[in-house]
Amino acid sequence: MKPMSPLTRRAFMRRAAVACAAPVVVPARVLGAEGARPPSERVGVASIGVRNMGGNHLRGLVRNQDARVVALCDVDYNVLEAAGQTAEQAYAEEARTGRFTGCFQTRDFREILDRRDVDAVVVATPDHWHAPIVIAACEAGKDVYSEKPLSLTIGQGKKMVEAVRRHGRVFQSGTQRRSAAGVRHVCELVRNGRIGKVERITAGVGGWNRDCGPTWEPEPVPPELDYDMWLGPAPWAPYHSLRCHYSFRFILDYSGGQVTNNGAHWTDLAQWALGMDGSGPVEVEGTAVWPDTGLFTVPKEVNMTATYANGARLHLTNDAGVPRFYGTDGWVDIDSRADPPGILDSVIRPDEVRLYRSEGSHMDNFLECVRTRREPAAPVEVGHRAATVCHLCVIAMRLGRKVRWDPAAERFIDDPEADRLMDRAMRSPWGI
Repeated sequence: MKPMSPLTRRAFMRRAAVACAAPVVVPARVLGAEGARPPSERVGVASIGVRNMGGNHLRGLVRNQDARVVALCDVDYNVLEAAGQTAEQAYAEEARTGRFTGCFQTRDFREILDRRDVDAVVVATPDHWHAPIVIAACEAGKDVYSEKPLSLTIGQGKKMVEAVRRHGRVFQSGTQRRSAAGVRHVCELVRNGRIGKVERITAGVGGWNRDCGPTWEPEPVPPELDYDMWLGPAPWAPYHSLRCHYSFRFILDYSGGQVTNNGAHWTDLAQWALGMDGSGPVEVEGTAVWPDTGLFTVPKEVNMTATYANGARLHLTNDAGVPRFYGTDGWVDIDSRADPPGILDSVIRPDEVRLYRSEGSHMDNFLECVRTRREPAAPVEVGHRAATVCHLCVIAMRLGRKVRWDPAAERFIDDPEADRLMDRAMRSPWGI
């Protein structure tokens, strides 16, 4: 394990000293917390990556009576410190009565996986870290909620599926729209033929690829950031502020851009509505406008089409817009708009296809499944297949041509050039 710098280590020891006394989370109700679950029923959660979406999850978790946040991890000390303050403020009343003695804090996720008070981890790191952390968490016996896209590559996604199943873990992919009742109803309408035979689906992945220019220069690494740990399994590269935090997703070493970021939400819902959760398209093609030079390497403009064996075509562009399903008898979209409007009033009969129903939020569903060991709304295979569609689009655009895909075997058809883009090497000492 890479040692911390002396200064950072001293700071951590000061902040985490009280956390050493907290490896066992005592059930709140046993200690008199009104309305809270007893200790044996509250899920001990560790948040790995606590900025942006990870911060949103943390703010929800500290208010959730089904969970207790017991550990925090981020490679940026300032972000980690702010997250610790969020937890301390949320648990202030319990701290005054001795029921809360602090959250363990670290910049190395492996220290979290060694802890016995951690039942589950929430992974909200950059995409290139998803597979190593998720697989290590499964091997350590932890359940996992991981942000989308599931993986950085198709090959990594397949290994993540194997790890979750081999170790019998509960896994929820962060495609939270599956837990929205209105979205589920629209997908049920499509699934049960209310718009006739589905011919095409359109959706926008957005843009926001704002580069720092062709003449960007490396910057000094800020003292609060463990930059080598941030890079992790990715190739070494000089630091720049736009390489990290939100804009990491515009660099192919760490992400597939908005195609995989926003696109994973839309491919997930398209496959849910089409009944393709365990499958995928058979052909994918796309065109892209790539940056000439600069720090960012993902496409600036995209136009992609994934064709399914039943003839349905999923069309993704930069245009902002939620998935809209066009059929022979009308259209409906995820925001509950339709033509003819009466489609939305159709009632799904008991004998028709009913999709998974979540109680509460997507995170509520995950926590409930951790306790009951039921399958959650967006299990690992679903997240993997949704991400795969996005990865196929990126591969087709990188090659500049159509690719043929066998969704059952999860491999390209007679295409060694595309095969080479299914996975990539990891920087030593990282691997999966």
